[in-house]
Amino acid sequence: MSIIVRPAQPSEYDAAGHLVAEAFIADGHTERDGDYAKLLRDPSDRAERAELLVAVDEETGLVLGSVTFAPPGSPYADLAVGREGEFRMLAVSTDPAVRGRGVGELMVRAIIARSRELGLPRIVMSSQQQMVHAHRIYERLGFVRTPDRDWSPIPGIDLLTYALELGEPEARTE
Repeated sequence: MSIIVRPAQPSEYDAAGHLVAEAFIADGHTERDGDYAKLLRDPSDRAERAELLVAVDEETGLVLGSVTFAPPGSPYADLAVGREGEFRMLAVSTDPAVRGRGVGELMVRAIIARSRELGLPRIVMSSQQQMVHAHRIYERLGFVRTPDRDWSPIPGIDLLTYALELGEPEARTE
């Protein structure tokens, strides 16, 4: 399976939205009929006001994962300040044939590459405490916990935060 991560095409929005909602529901992060699940199912606004990326099987065109990248100034940034980038709503298909194949890590690497392309000094993100497998991926890629930024979007949902320092971009010589 050859996987690429790229901006979602409008024809993929439904598949990406369904995938994210189903993954969050299956992992116990939202209720099937809850407001957050409804938000997850409709990624068109995220694609317009942030960057909606998909991981796609190059051979079949099947959407295997999706993530929203909020560059500086995006209304989808919950945690980021200043010139920080943030990613949210990262999900991999619930299909057992897809899980464990590195799709999540490929999407995080794409976010890192995009942040470097934009010259951002840092990437931040929030994660639920029980997402232990994802935490291992983030830490392996150099993200560190930032407990001083932990927060709760609603009562009973406590989010852990992580950051990856990218440093200031090098000065360009002409």
